[in-house]
Amino acid sequence: MSMKPAQDSPHCLLCDGSLAAILQNVADSRFGIPKAYAIGKCTDCQLVQLYPCPSSYELKQLYEDHYNFGGGHRGFYSKLRSAFLNSILYRVWMSMDGDISFHKRRGKGRLLDVGCNEGRGLPMYRRNGFEVEGLELNERAAAEARKEGFAIHTELLESHQPDALYDVVVLSNVLEHALQPDEMLIHVARLLKPGGEVWISCPNVCSWQSARFEKYWINWHVPFHIVHFSRATLMDLLKNMGFEPLESRNISPALWTAQSLIARVFFRCGQPTIQLRNPLLVAFLMLLIRLLFFPALWLGNLVQRGDCLIVIARKNLN
Repeated sequence: MSMKPAQDSPHCLLCDGSLAAILQNVADSRFGIPKAYAIGKCTDCQLVQLYPCPSSYELKQLYEDHYNFGGGHRGFYSKLRSAFLNSILYRVWMSMDGDISFHKRRGKGRLLDVGCNEGRGLPMYRRNGFEVEGLELNERAAAEARKEGFAIHTELLESHQPDALYDVVVLSNVLEHALQPDEMLIHVARLLKPGGEVWISCPNVCSWQSARFEKYWINWHVPFHIVHFSRATLMDLLKNMGFEPLESRNISPALWTAQSLIARVFFRCGQPTIQLRNPLLVAFLMLLIRLLFFPALWLGNLVQRGDCLIVIARKNLN
């Protein structure tokens, strides 16, 4: 199997500038998709992105084959995760480890969770005071969420025409999946009331974990993560799309560091890394990392090199 990525004169998805390679031969460390990619940085706007980029059709097939919720065929790992998310232990853990999905953020008004999957976060948003809806392309996942009484729209973001505008749109680990992140934010703005907010979490390409683990960093996640933001490139994009950033911070989830460590040890090209779905191993490493490496995680967040970017931005009133 060749590990040389195809040459396609890559250009930036945002500004069409030239890409300079910063990492070669990056392969899928989760599902075992046997193809290598490169990571490049735009010489103009500094955005980091995957190349060659899959087409929208190829992405659709990849999501259907590897990524999306599989209806009633959930394994022990998925059931255990669901039980954990609905327990008081999860709220205690968020207080220590950080909240990358806005599950603790309270408020009121209409909230749309984009890419809600089977609705694992919707009950928490509802408990926190919001009128909740979801957007999810996977019909089987949407059906699971509807069983809990939620309104779930199974259409593309650009096709969604709500009865009323939203106060909040949540993009929790979603924006990095977009082939056209600028257009995604244009449609988010269209769906928001004036002064409405977008809540974004995404991997931080400038984290110390990305530098330490190199091509084994779990958040390269090729070919599903298309674009990789730093704080500067995300802020610039938001301002250009008509948003006013209100707050930003870094979080370093122990889970992400544990997954990068597992990938570094167990990854074999073309094979799924089954250890990533071993709940005992993952839980042990999460606790170990949180307890022993707390100073490194805390300091990384302090100097804006934590693994996850959290940004709240408001749609401009004009």
